[in-house]
This record gives sequence, structure tokens and C-alpha cells, in this order.
Amino acid sequence: MDAGRVAQLAAQAVLEKKGIDPVILDLQGITLIADYFVIASGTSTVQVQAIAGRVEEILDEAGVELLHREGLEAARWVLLDYGAVVVHIFLEEERRFYDLERLWGDARRIAIESP
Repeated sequence: MDAGRVAQLAAQAVLEKKGIDPVILDLQGITLIADYFVIASGTSTVQVQAIAGRVEEILDEAGVELLHREGLEAARWVLLDYGAVVVHIFLEEERRFYDLERLWGDARRIAIESP
């Protein structure tokens, strides 16, 4: 499955769990870290964990292998690494503090497709 489709599925999973302001950043040509970042936030650690769980579930069903997961227990910033796509799920205040959208301000934002 192509990385753009993986990013779309992850963003749609975020929306299913009422994640706040999901964004897909196209990092191709900017960095070798990943082709896409999916960034979203939740209002509580429970919601952040639920969003991360749904992303994992949807991508697992699509046959996309999770390479690495960090931060699930504390659930202030959960990182899900799928290789070409990295999903960042923050508590709202953590997202404002780290401000990845500003840090990667050269990246093009991709519209999230309806499922």
C-alpha cells in the first residue's frame, strides 16, 4: 500500500475517535525521516490511547506493519512509526508545546479524504 494511502487511513482512524485537528504533512523531498507525518491531538490520555489503538487496528487490518511505538503508557505524545508514515498523537497542550506543524512548516498539508 502506498504511503499516501496509509496516511489517509491513519487520519480517518483519528477522526473516528473524535481526534482534534488531524493534519497530514507531506515531507517528501524535505527529509528522509518519513514521507508523511499524521499529527492529531486528544483531550485526555484516555482519548489519546483510544486514538492510537484505532490507528493501529485500522492499519493492521490493511496489512500495514507497525515498526515502533512510543509513549502509549503515559499517553502525552504517542508516536506510531510505520516507516514512510509516522503518526503523532498528542495531548492538546503537548501538541502546542512541540508545535510540529511549525517545525515542519515547509511541508505541504494534504487534505483528509472522506472514508
